[in-house]
Amino acid sequence: MVTRLKSDKLIVGEVLRSGYVYMDECGLITAVTSAELPYDVEYDYTGYYVAPGFIDMHTHGGAGHEFFGSAEDIVQAANFHLSHGTTSICPTISAAPLSVMKKSVVEVKKAMNDIALEPNIIGLHLEGPYLSAEQCGAQCPDFITPPILEEYKQLIDEAGDVIARWTYAPENDENGEFCKYLTEHRIVASAGHTNATYKEMQWAIENGCKLVTHLYSCTSTVTREFGFRRLGVIETTYLHDDMYAEIIADGRHLPPELIRMILKIKGTDRVALCTDSLALAGTGVTEGITLNVPFIIEDGVCKLRDRSAFAGSIATSDRLIRVMTREVGVNMATAVKMLTKIPAEILGVNKGTLEAGKDADIVVFDDEVNMREVFVCGNKCRW
Repeated sequence: MVTRLKSDKLIVGEVLRSGYVYMDECGLITAVTSAELPYDVEYDYTGYYVAPGFIDMHTHGGAGHEFFGSAEDIVQAANFHLSHGTTSICPTISAAPLSVMKKSVVEVKKAMNDIALEPNIIGLHLEGPYLSAEQCGAQCPDFITPPILEEYKQLIDEAGDVIARWTYAPENDENGEFCKYLTEHRIVASAGHTNATYKEMQWAIENGCKLVTHLYSCTSTVTREFGFRRLGVIETTYLHDDMYAEIIADGRHLPPELIRMILKIKGTDRVALCTDSLALAGTGVTEGITLNVPFIIEDGVCKLRDRSAFAGSIATSDRLIRVMTREVGVNMATAVKMLTKIPAEILGVNKGTLEAGKDADIVVFDDEVNMREVFVCGNKCRW
């Protein structure tokens, strides 16, 4: 069976086009064209944007459900984000005891096979425990350690197919061994919560690191040692054209003018948007404790209770698009690209653009970025 979507606002690459998207029963896009081709079912979305489904590769939960919880919690959180346009997701686990992280791997694997799950779970994102204690942010310092060979080797050997990405601090990775092991097992190595210098980042890059986790949030910058300036993670990201930068585009973690500067230096082909949302997203909770860290929610963001730093966002993917178009000033197609095509490139998945042969993960939304319809693998979702 062939399904056809009609719109005068197809987001194809970085342009808007009128025409049709054709999808087959295998869940693939077969054509994006203005031509009349045979079809069985048509949906007319004239006046609405039709875009690739959003890919959030960094989120800790939503609607009160944590991604380090049970398979049911994981499904509920993922389905919540689907209602905001996220058709593919990387459940993110913060630094925790190894036993908890192992359990999360098992539960994510269960969730991936749960018939109640509507979006795609690309794989787990482990944000720790191999981080910098000095740059831990809202991560609990009690669980932070340097990489332990026997520990990560066992976890990857047992469940490497479920892990898509691992955030770590390169300065604690002696000789780049951990980073190299990740890349050898096709896991995206991402530098984050790190005090690394330019030299230490060089080791990471040489061993396969290609991404920086939430740039400017817990990432080092220029420092001085005996009067000599040393570059940090931020400057390394700018100097290496091939490095990808992930940013939390919730309109709070980074002011619009800083995002404009990032885009001016890196360009929109190397910047990916993420929510970094907590389970608090989509709830009315205003304060509490998560992972032993007290928090308060105000000004549209989650903060440490003493207000010394942010603890994470409460954003959803649609909010990222609104921030980028209304506050930062990029056009709709470019904003969508940074939440679709760029994350797909980083993660190496067959998604992220409206073109023949790609997975038919598609969102339909209005001018206010309110979701009208969501398709995953060509199937209209029930939300």
